[in-house]
Amino acid sequence: MSLLAGLCVPGRAVAEPVAPAPAPAPTQPQAQALDLVLDGKSFSLRDAAAILDGRPVTARLAPSVPAAMNRSRQGALAALETQRVYGWNQALGPLKDRPLSPEQAEQFQRNVLRSHAAGVGEPLPDNVARLALILKANQMARGTYGVRPEVPQRLLAMVNAGVVPLMPQIGSLGTGDLQPQAAAGLAAIGENAPVRYRGRVGPASEILPQAGLARDFVLQAGEALPIVSGSTVVAAMLMDSVRRATVLADQAEGAFALFMEATRAERSSLDARTHKERHIPEENAVAERLRAMVRGSGWMTEEGRRRLDPANYEPRVQDAVSVRAAPHIMAGLRHVLADMRRTLVREANSSTSNPLVFQRRQGQGYEFVMGGNWDASIMGHLTDSLNAEIADVGVLSQELSGRLLSPRWSYGLPANLAGGTVGLNSGMVQVQTVAAALVPELQVRATPAGTLSRPVKDGQEDHNTMAMASVRDLRENLDRLEIVLAVQYLMAAQGIDLIAERMAGLPLGEVTQGLHDELRRYITPLADDRYQTPDLERAIWLVRTGHLVPTVTAA
Repeated sequence: MSLLAGLCVPGRAVAEPVAPAPAPAPTQPQAQALDLVLDGKSFSLRDAAAILDGRPVTARLAPSVPAAMNRSRQGALAALETQRVYGWNQALGPLKDRPLSPEQAEQFQRNVLRSHAAGVGEPLPDNVARLALILKANQMARGTYGVRPEVPQRLLAMVNAGVVPLMPQIGSLGTGDLQPQAAAGLAAIGENAPVRYRGRVGPASEILPQAGLARDFVLQAGEALPIVSGSTVVAAMLMDSVRRATVLADQAEGAFALFMEATRAERSSLDARTHKERHIPEENAVAERLRAMVRGSGWMTEEGRRRLDPANYEPRVQDAVSVRAAPHIMAGLRHVLADMRRTLVREANSSTSNPLVFQRRQGQGYEFVMGGNWDASIMGHLTDSLNAEIADVGVLSQELSGRLLSPRWSYGLPANLAGGTVGLNSGMVQVQTVAAALVPELQVRATPAGTLSRPVKDGQEDHNTMAMASVRDLRENLDRLEIVLAVQYLMAAQGIDLIAERMAGLPLGEVTQGLHDELRRYITPLADDRYQTPDLERAIWLVRTGHLVPTVTAA
């Protein structure tokens, strides 16, 4: 099966292209193990990145946490003597008004996980599942869930042993992560929910002992609901998506800089004075990085623009909107990414379950407070905004690659970027069509799912954030953007090579030369027409693996 054919399938990994073999990658030092101490208030995106990178992780509760959690647990149990509490001594959802006896507590915990583990579809990627368990443990460490410290310790024991629960993606409405987290909870208590361990998938009841863990773990009153309540899966998937989107934002800027070289664009659109007047920090930073990438370019000068047709050359007044406004468009992506990072750090170190246990404001002891802290509205709407920015950058990239096909729009590049005899050779017109074909998919999948609430569960959940749908759409569009940017890189490099002889003696920019060289390590320029899919697959692989990230320090 062609690699390209599988790229937009959710959960589908991209394989390294087979032939011709890429240049050997430098030997990477063994990743240093991460010793993660969780206290409910200090988890960082740097910690998340290490987990998502696949680094070995040993995660544990901070020394002060178990005692605080035990105090909260005892206070919660005492409060049950005078309070009717959702999920503790009352049933769930539409059945919330039905009381539970203390004798039913243990069975109820198993039933909660069994009934809620109804998800289907592709499981979360292993690194995202590990991160979700660690986030859940960190939130429990705050001591407001009323669970024993043994509960987060059990989740962390699975992470530390390398046991990954298979958590299906479809079923969550973003109003908590009920289905995927219930699957993890079933695995944690040793039922037959599937887990992965050392490359093998099997029932937790069988795999846990093989990993050196006790097969059975008994949840006590009120401990199942905090496992499934909250939006930790949404947060974990978003942390991974933000990480991917940041790398793609870097590469979108690199692809644009290479486009500017190929079309010998004017520098005036990058002038710091213009961007400073807009008072958008991210825009100033994008323009600054682009200036650094093309610094020293002889192509983006009057001499460079004159080279292709000296007899008929007239100075340009200004480039097209897609060129002049690119720093503003790409700044929108950076702006939403910054908002998302702040939100995710807050989310990782917050109590996102329901109910929560607090010390009484007046008097002694603890009380339960029931609310809606599991709601993922802010994350969901930010996800929709991020997806819109991803789609817009994809549209921009496709427009730029389309300009390269036209001698008029590219200021003299050969039609279709054809090598050899134009006409006899059709060049890259169909490569660009790949990007154009993905733009409607990008746009459709950027429709805000957060505005499409559905009431469920006999009206008890009459507003749902749909954040999981938003995240799934975003992740699919990240796959698409990788392809669209690969098209732009491939075509911009081809444009540069087609006129390189006429530009002899004029250098490319400091960074753009390196980007061009890196792409040419793996893909030779197109002369006479040849089979195009392998070239594009190689370019996609370069983008997906971060080979074309510009060597410019991100602001």
